Amino acid sequence: MPENNLNLSNDAELGYGQLFSVLLRRRLWLIGTLCCVLPLAALLSLRKEPTYVSSMQLLVEPNYRRDSIGFSGAGSDAQLAGTNNIELDYATQIRLMQSSEVLERAVDLLRPEDPTLDVAGLQSAISINRVLETRDKIETNLLQVDYSSNDAKKTQKVLQVLQKVYLDYNLEQQEQRLVKGLSFINDQLPEANNSVAQAEKALEKFREDQNVIDPQQRAAEISQALQAIAEQRRKIRSDFQDSQAKFSTLQQQLARSPQSALVASRLSESPRYQALLNALQETELALALQRVTFTDDAPNVKSLLQKLTNQQQLLQQEASRIIGANIDQATVTSDRLQAEGQLGEVDRQLVSTLAITQSTILGLSAQDQSLAQAEQRLRSELNRFPRLISEFNRLQPEIETNRDTLQQLLRARQQLGIEIARGGFNWQVVESPKLGQKTGPNLMVDLLLGAIVGTFLGATAAFIREAGDDVIHSASKLRETVALPALGNIPKLPSAGLFSPLMGRNRSSIPILEAVNWLPFRESIDLIFKNIQLLQSNRSLKSIAITSSLEGEGKSTLAMAIALSAARLKQRVLIIDADLRFPSLHEKIKVSNNRGLTSLLRGDQDSPVLHRINNTDVLTSGPKTDDPLQLLSSAQMRDWMLTFQREYDLVILDCPPVLGMADAIQAASLCSGVVMVGRIDRVSQSELVQAVTAMGELNVIGIVANGADNPRSRYTGYVQPTVVTPTTESQALTTVSSGRS
Repeated sequence: MPENNLNLSNDAELGYGQLFSVLLRRRLWLIGTLCCVLPLAALLSLRKEPTYVSSMQLLVEPNYRRDSIGFSGAGSDAQLAGTNNIELDYATQIRLMQSSEVLERAVDLLRPEDPTLDVAGLQSAISINRVLETRDKIETNLLQVDYSSNDAKKTQKVLQVLQKVYLDYNLEQQEQRLVKGLSFINDQLPEANNSVAQAEKALEKFREDQNVIDPQQRAAEISQALQAIAEQRRKIRSDFQDSQAKFSTLQQQLARSPQSALVASRLSESPRYQALLNALQETELALALQRVTFTDDAPNVKSLLQKLTNQQQLLQQEASRIIGANIDQATVTSDRLQAEGQLGEVDRQLVSTLAITQSTILGLSAQDQSLAQAEQRLRSELNRFPRLISEFNRLQPEIETNRDTLQQLLRARQQLGIEIARGGFNWQVVESPKLGQKTGPNLMVDLLLGAIVGTFLGATAAFIREAGDDVIHSASKLRETVALPALGNIPKLPSAGLFSPLMGRNRSSIPILEAVNWLPFRESIDLIFKNIQLLQSNRSLKSIAITSSLEGEGKSTLAMAIALSAARLKQRVLIIDADLRFPSLHEKIKVSNNRGLTSLLRGDQDSPVLHRINNTDVLTSGPKTDDPLQLLSSAQMRDWMLTFQREYDLVILDCPPVLGMADAIQAASLCSGVVMVGRIDRVSQSELVQAVTAMGELNVIGIVANGADNPRSRYTGYVQPTVVTPTTESQALTTVSSGRS
């Protein structure tokens, strides 16, 4: 069994049932403490001096009305004539009445008559509370002042002095608070005026530096201008695209460049150029006719060639004069000039339209560039407005806030002036101090208080004692201590002689049989055995070792009871007393222990001597031996265990306790499983954990809580106990000389 079977967490919160069980278990501590405290409380009560209490009541109401909204001319009459609507802070008033400053005045007045009186003593003797309306439990506007002392006349005298001190002090403080409030407002007014002036000056400087009145409005105007420019640029781009399309169409129709078309248009429209061009053409015609007849060396041909050259030069000069420096000189040839200067009327119109379209395109491009520059300039200006707007939004609310503060201070000053003129609170004495009434000592109250204190101290002592107790006191605590399966609880057995009503007249002479036939005990054992079978259903369970942490925890009784329960289920059962140091099984069933397990292991006999009880074979421990561990570890023990397991359905070993010796571990190692038993109010948590840890390598099936509370079930009442009542011990016991039944 690994360490995960241990559960050492003891931090679970206690429930009410557990708390009650602790108090019940430690009741002697509780009762003893209570019995000590009650006489002490009675003695202290009888030795107390008499106590007298005197009271007075004061009515505390406001004499004026606060207006949290402010003072105005229209509301001043209503304020003067209105009813009181202020809600007093009575807790503060009570603390003020109990303060050292106020009580010091009363002590000064009372010191001539009582030199021992001081402020601390007066504070501890007075009590101030609001008066409740007795019927509806509603707090009134009355404050009740109680003073307790051992002298009845002193209580009345002290309250009379306090009455005078309270009334005088209240009037003084109200006037001082109002005057201080007005003084504070007067001190704040210059600062408020200065704040308003500074805020207005900062806003004015901002407008001058930035050359803007309202940044938000100016930013809106710039945004609108940008939208208008964007709309214009969209229209210009549309017109520009249309003009470009028209320009391309005209170029295709003229098959000329814009410059060539312009040159041709100017030359075609010049009369002088056309005259020179006609003369040149006539000379070329005449030269062509002469060359038909004559060679170029002929005088008349040379004359025409010279004339033609002169005319070409004049034509070029005239073309240069007409078209100016914009013409490419490479294009000013005779043939080119003749071709360019002979446009028709349609071509001249197309050239004119082409020139107008080109001019329109240039104009639109220039206009778009101008708008782009204007847009860029406006956007650049607009980019600085977020910072300006942020600064403006900071300056503008600051002015409004300072102005509102100034107006509120002016209204508050006017209102406080009226309140000062009207006075403070109205304190009236409703009930004057009277001679003190005796209130103590009260023996019953002191005893009740002593009982409460004694109960608390007793419970504390009980829980302290419980915290220092490591013993397990409940089945639930047993399950919490080790994380083993809970096989069941064995109820507490009745005291000797209490079995008689259950057993009848002819009851058995064997006490363990009486316990087994006690119905609650038998039902618990049957449930434990059934749980063992269910937990070991996946493996063959031929032998079980029953052990415990300490002696006296009921392992022998449990072993015998499980054996009898299995026998009632028609199983062949053998129970062996493996406690070779202090055997007890033979005493419980009242049989001889002269021969047993030790005799068998030492070879003193060839076959076991068995005792039969209620269809169950019992092998006692036999005579004591000097070295029990040697016998339990011997090969004979292993061989006999194998033999017993073959011949019986179930072999049960009643093992010795685990702690302090190795016998239990050795004996349990020969069995298929181990069942631990822990007795309530006997075994401690540390002992149980130590024992379970020692059995860690074995197959520990679970744990049984012995001595738990009796189970409550309405079903058990329907079954009558089955009683085995043999007339003689010989009828109950049968000695068998062979291990084979």
